[in-house]
Amino acid sequence: MSSIAFIGLGVMGSPMAVHLANAGHDVTGYNLTPDKYGPLKAAGGSSAASIAEAVAGAEIVCVMVPDSPDVRDVLTGEGGVFANAKPDALIIDFSSIRPDVTIELAGTAAEKGFRLLDAPVSGGEAGAKNAALSIMVGGSEADFAAAAEVFDHVGKTVVHVGPSGAGQTVKAANQLIVASNIQALAEAVVLVESYGVDTEAALEVLGGGLAGSAVLEQKRRNMLDRSFAPGFRIDLHHKDLGIVTAAARESGAVVPLGSLLAQLMASARANGDGGLDHSALLRGVERLSGLSDT
Repeated sequence: MSSIAFIGLGVMGSPMAVHLANAGHDVTGYNLTPDKYGPLKAAGGSSAASIAEAVAGAEIVCVMVPDSPDVRDVLTGEGGVFANAKPDALIIDFSSIRPDVTIELAGTAAEKGFRLLDAPVSGGEAGAKNAALSIMVGGSEADFAAAAEVFDHVGKTVVHVGPSGAGQTVKAANQLIVASNIQALAEAVVLVESYGVDTEAALEVLGGGLAGSAVLEQKRRNMLDRSFAPGFRIDLHHKDLGIVTAAARESGAVVPLGSLLAQLMASARANGDGGLDHSALLRGVERLSGLSDT
């Protein structure tokens, strides 16, 4: 069993850290707000007062924070991982950030004697709680193999997709597909309801055909009940679609649907929906259809 530091105990990070502690690893967590340690401590883990304290002596450092600046600060900031982790520590960044930032940080890590994997995840809160995440991993094959003792306890589909930055590129593609599916589902719901169709029955039959998807299965109840407690917030998906459009611009790829979705996410945030689950894109379709005043 390994000594693991887990930085970031939010909606995704907390259950992931708990799975590692339940598997017998020595897990020390750190979170900016101190009210997140309960589940990890209940599973036998411990908390630290700083990143430096958390990573001291850790063989593996896991990071799960919201955005590129956050990862950069955790790794390179004063009191951060690079300044305090032991030599040759394996750093697994589960965050979803810009591929170019990952490549830069991986180079810095290597210069300082660390090993860095980018390992963004898909599956949302349910996937994290059920240890059923899809994990797309960039970095060396040797480091990927070394991280198996972590991946095996938090993920179901774990694939090495290429060198540093490749995991983040695949995650950007994932977020493009997910947003496309959510928006299409939202429009379909509004369409069938406009004709007085039994929406629940409609989604049941759609789910059994070619229109069926993991998004339909996981988000249908949110849309039927108009319940948008955050599993994955619109704010975060907005950030991810910014990564999609920026990466596409840099590579010369054309993503017209991705650009439209980025604008629809931006509209949702402007209308106060940023803190809601991304299934709340339905509210945007309702606004455009004149069915909502909010």
